[in-house]
Amino acid sequence: MHGGGTEGQGLTGVIHIIGAGLAGSEAAWQAARSGARVVLHEMRPMRATEAHQTGGFAELVCSNSLRSDDCENNAVGLLHEEMRRAGSLVLKAADAHRLPAGGALAVDRHGFSAEITRALGEHANIEIRREEVTEPPADWENVIVATGPLTSPALAAFIRGATDSEALSFFDAIAPIVHHETIDMGVAWKQSRYDKGDGADYINCPLDEAGYCAFLDALLRGEKIEFKEWERSTPYFEGCLPVEVMAARGPDTLRYGPMKPVGLRDPRTGRRPYAVVQLRQDNALATLWNMVGFQTKLKHAEQVRVFRMIPGLENASFARLGGLHRNTFINSPRLLDTQLRLKTRPALRFAGQVTGVEGYVESAAIGLLAGRFASGKGDPPPPTTALGALLGHITGGADAETFQPMNVNFGLFPEIGGDARGRDRKKELSKRALADLEAWLNPPAPRGQEK
Repeated sequence: MHGGGTEGQGLTGVIHIIGAGLAGSEAAWQAARSGARVVLHEMRPMRATEAHQTGGFAELVCSNSLRSDDCENNAVGLLHEEMRRAGSLVLKAADAHRLPAGGALAVDRHGFSAEITRALGEHANIEIRREEVTEPPADWENVIVATGPLTSPALAAFIRGATDSEALSFFDAIAPIVHHETIDMGVAWKQSRYDKGDGADYINCPLDEAGYCAFLDALLRGEKIEFKEWERSTPYFEGCLPVEVMAARGPDTLRYGPMKPVGLRDPRTGRRPYAVVQLRQDNALATLWNMVGFQTKLKHAEQVRVFRMIPGLENASFARLGGLHRNTFINSPRLLDTQLRLKTRPALRFAGQVTGVEGYVESAAIGLLAGRFASGKGDPPPPTTALGALLGHITGGADAETFQPMNVNFGLFPEIGGDARGRDRKKELSKRALADLEAWLNPPAPRGQEK
């Protein structure tokens, strides 16, 4: 399964990309469309991981949501728009396989992955090799490591040696998926919070105070996965905590987190419930729905028992139960330059979650930049853009001593002048970002070469 491997337009050599997740797929696309020759190495399905279920590229193993698509008021929505303008394959596939999700960009995960797999397989400048790379050969002069949170042990050992540094790790959890036909819609109802989007993009399962307290008690008492010895010192990432870990922080933590009832009214009572479990559509047929914010490390039998305590899910059948896997990343502020190259070995670039960005979109965004840089488009994006702010954070903006995975957010952007506050400030930041992005994508022709 490969294209013709045609020569690049004025480019020499081959770009080897290890890993065909979101970052690797986007990097391959960006490099190939720039005219470079790309070899994309993916070990699945020949070698499986703890979380992936298919051999498809850009498989979404946790949620199917790419989060808010609001480019004026949300930094990740702005990142979506910047990536669209930069010709992102990931955003093109996401838009083509979009599912109803209020103001969020949720996708049919199977259609999304299939679209990306097909596009890369058909590109004339991309050769696909289904093989595990345990160490990039010394004669590979242009390499992007985009192996994501599930880097194979052998390659992880190589990375530790190449960086002369211990890789940092944290746990990432997966939420369960429910068959729609087993949800009791006589109890649950469809509504988006504050009626955003089409107003009915989520299924809501209401709990009263007594039901919430009983559920909380069962959740805390439920039998959890035992960690292996080598996992016991691995911390959680705050943006993707297991639901039972959140529950242990206090009785109201879930009510102010994934189970918050604000913006919702039970149509049968007209009142706001004490707490709510939301489910979001997971495939185009609307036959599968995932439990929003319900990543978990409960054992599978315990998940079935505890989650069936939720009103509307008493007879739920699960297409997939939750899980937990270790996520590995490097200390990018210490190790990488502004073109994502390893300072001590510039032939190696890193992209995706292994660089310490958190989230599907952020991972793909760093892949987009790595692909551009590797193919000779060397200028980093302005720090006023979402792409530039994210890149700046992981390549020097963050404190190397306390570096932790980070989602894109407006706190990473340079301040903007004026008196704008709140939403108005976010709109100004977004307006500036898109203007600066256009200048970066379409620079003026050198003097004497103007048309």
